Amino acid sequence: MRRIGILTSGGDAPGMNPCIRSAVRTAIYNNLEVIGIKRGYCGLVEKEFVKMDRSSVADIIHRGGTVLLTARCEHFKKKEVRLKAYENMKEQGIEGLIVIGGNGSIRGAEKIYQELNIPVIGIPGTIDNDLPLTDLTIGFDTAMNTILDAINKIRDTATSHERTFVIETMGRNAGFLTLMSGLAGGAESILIPEIDYSIKEICEKVEQGYQRGKLHSIILVAEGIGGDFKTNRETCESKATYIGNEIRKCTGMETRIIILGHLQRGGRPSAMDRILASRMGARAVELLLDNIGNKMIAYNNNTIEELDIEEVLKAEKKIDKNIFNLAHILSL
Repeated sequence: MRRIGILTSGGDAPGMNPCIRSAVRTAIYNNLEVIGIKRGYCGLVEKEFVKMDRSSVADIIHRGGTVLLTARCEHFKKKEVRLKAYENMKEQGIEGLIVIGGNGSIRGAEKIYQELNIPVIGIPGTIDNDLPLTDLTIGFDTAMNTILDAINKIRDTATSHERTFVIETMGRNAGFLTLMSGLAGGAESILIPEIDYSIKEICEKVEQGYQRGKLHSIILVAEGIGGDFKTNRETCESKATYIGNEIRKCTGMETRIIILGHLQRGGRPSAMDRILASRMGARAVELLLDNIGNKMIAYNNNTIEELDIEEVLKAEKKIDKNIFNLAHILSL
């Protein structure tokens, strides 16, 4: 193998730049040429190629986002579009590919390997931490610390005004980011998609807290929670707004709503994410050097592993209910 490509796809995650840096420099150390593909799979189709060297990844280890830019590419789901991407890679002499992204990006990597017979290595890069068979994904630790920092600041004003704050967090249809941030931040209630909740119980918990002298309550709400959101859809309210309104109706207490939104994607990657990304990027190159493809890099028990992408996509990542129960006990 003489030349490989690398792209970032889907939602950006802090740590993608350290991963790109690691992969590029490891490849060059092993006498491989590297082609950066801008804007994910869209760039693969539109020929947005750029040759990368050591200098092109200098001074990016501390930067959030991705220097290769990213995009969601719905038309890449069509086989004729993927064949066009193959022709473009062939024209560029790309013999192996590294894809950094979440669930959809890893599925795209599998399709390239199956249909085009090009070795592809997927690296899990998503703040949601929802990819199975890996303890951590790149970006999760930084996003969690961003939420924790927000909770700490919100608690100051919540205490000063004796209010209940409802904070909405990202995570798509998974509650991993919300749960771990809520445990670390001491949230009074944590609402996640995987576990049913009761507005009545949340209200009772808030009232009991105030009765024993608490000056505030923090309710953490994952964006993917279920419930009766007819009003939400009609008025374009957020789920946090819906929950906040229900708490106010039930308790008569003043509530405030905070939607953290894309704030959670940005910022300098944490030390953990920089180290994780560096290890994963290097391992991906090592696999391509051995002409191994259709693997996803994983992190388990402080060990970097490679798993069959097919195995990963068939698996399901489940919430640890012991952690959820612990968060509940500690908030009482």
